Amino acid sequence: MNLRQLEILRAVVRHRTTLAAAEELAVSQPAVSNALKAMEAQAGFPLFDRINNRLFPTAEAMTLYKESEAIFALHAKLEGRLRDLRENRHGHLALVATPPLAYGLLPRVLAAFMRGRPQTRLFFDVRRYEGVVEGVTSRVAELGFALGLSNHVGIAHEVVHRGEMVCVMAPDHPLSERDAVTPADLARHPFIGLERGTRLGEAVRDSFAREGVPFAAAVEVRYCNTACVLAGAGVGVAVVDPFSPSQGGAHPVVVRPFVPVTPVEAFMLWSEAEPLSRLARAFLAEVRAARVGPVEGDPARAWPS
Repeated sequence: MNLRQLEILRAVVRHRTTLAAAEELAVSQPAVSNALKAMEAQAGFPLFDRINNRLFPTAEAMTLYKESEAIFALHAKLEGRLRDLRENRHGHLALVATPPLAYGLLPRVLAAFMRGRPQTRLFFDVRRYEGVVEGVTSRVAELGFALGLSNHVGIAHEVVHRGEMVCVMAPDHPLSERDAVTPADLARHPFIGLERGTRLGEAVRDSFAREGVPFAAAVEVRYCNTACVLAGAGVGVAVVDPFSPSQGGAHPVVVRPFVPVTPVEAFMLWSEAEPLSRLARAFLAEVRAARVGPVEGDPARAWPS
């Protein structure tokens, strides 16, 4: 007895007539009647007693009905799993990102992505740039996100957002009244600089050099979010990526454009060694869809690509 025959048997048991069973299964009444005859011939015993145009299952039919519950429960589970896979709602996704993107850009995208995928399991790690590249090449993570990117053999990439470095400070700082802040302005105030040798740190130093202003940081930090926290506390003024100021902290900050324009690009990257999973491709699509217009007060979206 195949699954289709069992399905017909179960429908007749529930409805007691071939007409109602046929309507449930979207087939003709003769098809149901012929299937019942074939099943009884194969079984070698009656499955239903026919009384007043109604079909009453025999004890043997009820045994088959009850035993088939597990089969159809498993079938329904498999159908659900197939639907989840088709709609990218089930699976495991591993991501790794540098702090500005991990704390600024990605949380809102992840929230929307996970909201409709309750069965998806996510691994999300935060590392420095070198750690992101290593995580992707070693396949610890399927997707990586970083600000700035050098060419790496076997790494595919795509620009997620293009923006410009910005200046952050406490709301009561004198420079908060400026429309834009220059290196010459910063030279007259305590300045929080990014670590030498990092991509963003070197980019800011180059901007100072282009303006002929010495780079003299009173405080030097490794991460932009650290600079934002210190700036909000009144330690000094900092030049950071456009994503970090939106991360929030104990103290609010004011964001102003930094001149000369110092571009910064956010990349997503993945290994060319293996194809991306459907879930990873769905997340890439979600990230691409997040490229929206400016949102007032949200510097992470002030300069979308």
